[in-house]
Formats: sequence, structure tokens, C-alpha cells
Amino acid sequence: MAPEVNLAQLRALVAVTDAGGFGSAAVELGVSQSAVSHAVAALERVLGAPVLHRGTPARPTPLGERILPHARTAVASATSVRAIADRHRGGLTGTVRLAAPTTVCQGLLPALLRDWRAEHPRLTVRVFEGEDDELAVWLEAGTVDAAVLVDADPAPPGAVPLGADSMHALLRRDHPLAGEATVDVADLEDDDFLLSEGGCERHIRDAYRRAGVRFAPRHRIRDLNTLIGMVHAGVGVSVMPALAQPMLPADCVLVPIRPAAHRRLTLTGPAGRPWSPAVTGLLAAVRNDRAPGATTH
Repeated sequence: MAPEVNLAQLRALVAVTDAGGFGSAAVELGVSQSAVSHAVAALERVLGAPVLHRGTPARPTPLGERILPHARTAVASATSVRAIADRHRGGLTGTVRLAAPTTVCQGLLPALLRDWRAEHPRLTVRVFEGEDDELAVWLEAGTVDAAVLVDADPAPPGAVPLGADSMHALLRRDHPLAGEATVDVADLEDDDFLLSEGGCERHIRDAYRRAGVRFAPRHRIRDLNTLIGMVHAGVGVSVMPALAQPMLPADCVLVPIRPAAHRRLTLTGPAGRPWSPAVTGLLAAVRNDRAPGATTH
């Protein structure tokens, strides 16, 4: 009989593709690098063709690209079988890869991770920080198992709303408007505006449009920490989500803007494939803890 493809070979292919190299994949899988190399080589012998380009980073060949979705499904299904058995015995185990935007990682996830650890001590949640527009792509590609999506429309069945994260003006504490209860975006025109090129730009533009104020950012900054540092240094002002509060130095403040603007946060598994029992369990824990209509800020 011809040799069969096995789960260890498919798991190695997925791990090397996602990690970008054999060494990182070995760490991810908790095995030696030679074991990963042998598994991929064995897969290639069974298939009769290479599945990976051995470069930096390692990447799938055309054949590898074609079989990768099936490999992900097989690995996910095997993980689900194990999770179902573990749950039957009284608890979730395994690993859930969770993607979220930077501000969510800073302001919302620490409490969720603490609660999950207390409720499911044998389950590991690994966090992947990304830009808003990357998260849905990672989720549907199988790079992660769950994600906190911004303004998901529509949200997959079973997704859990985490609330609304409002937009605030970021000011130095010595700024004339820093002590106000709210700040009209028109009052920010006297300062140079620093725009974060993340997913909040459309919310900021919409607030300016509704206020009838011209939106003319002086600087465009990709990294949120860089933007905060520049406001801290007195270069200008900005607008960002309230969840960024833990990232701020002591002499910077967030003040709600007028007209109000917010983004909706949703915790979900993928839309295009079944959720693992571990993901379903985590979302159920959040759903049970949150009252309907609760908001983040």
C-alpha cells in the first residue's frame, strides 16, 4: 500500500507556514526542529513534490498553497476532537490563538485573559496583535482561531458583542482643553493633528464631517506608541479610542469628542469554518458575564 498523509505531517506544514520557519514552528509545536523537518520531508515524499520553499521566511510552493486549507481543516478537526473529549471529562484544554487590535490588547484583553485563566486553567490563549484590517484576514485564513473584530458587519452567528469603544481627543495635560468634559473637534483646529493610520481613521473623518469641520491632519503616524510619544512631546494632538488609556504617560489625557464617535468590538470565531469547542467555550464564558447592551466605555 502507498504511504498515507498523516496528521503530524499536515500539522508541521501549517506550523512552518504560519511561523515562517522550521525553528519557530518547532517552538510552536513543542518538538525539535529536526522533527519538523522530517515531518515536512515525509509529506513531500508521500505527495511526490515539494510543499515548501526553504527560504527566509519559508513559504508554500504552489502545491503547498493548494493543500494548505485542507491541512488547516484537518488540524482544526483533530484539535476539536481532543477538545470535545477534554470537555466531556470536565474542562477545556489546548490552545486558542486570538487576534486583536493594539488598543484592545492594552485595555480589554488583560481582564478577559485573567477571567479565562480562572475558569479554564488548562486552556492556553495566545494573543496576536494586529491592525484592524488584518484581523478578519487572519481569522478566515486559519492563522488564528478567534479575533476581536472592529465594526464586524455582519458578525458571524454566535459572535459576542464586547461593546462600543468611544473616540477621545488625546491631549497633553497642560493643553487648554485638557480639563474640559468634552472637546468639540472644531476646537482642535488650532493644533497640528496627528493621525493614526490604523482602523480609526474613518471614525475620525466621520466626526469631522458631521461637525462640518475640514479635516487636515499634519502628520500620519502608523505606530500608536509613536503617535502618543509625539503628543507627549508637544508636537500636536490626536483622536484615538478610549481603550488606549493604559498606554498613556501620566501627563497625557483622553477627553471625549463632540460629535461622539465610536467603534463596535466583537469577539468571534471564523465565518467560513466550524469553531473549535475551545473557541465556543471561551465565547460562552464572555457571553455569560456580559449584560445585554453593556459598553466598554
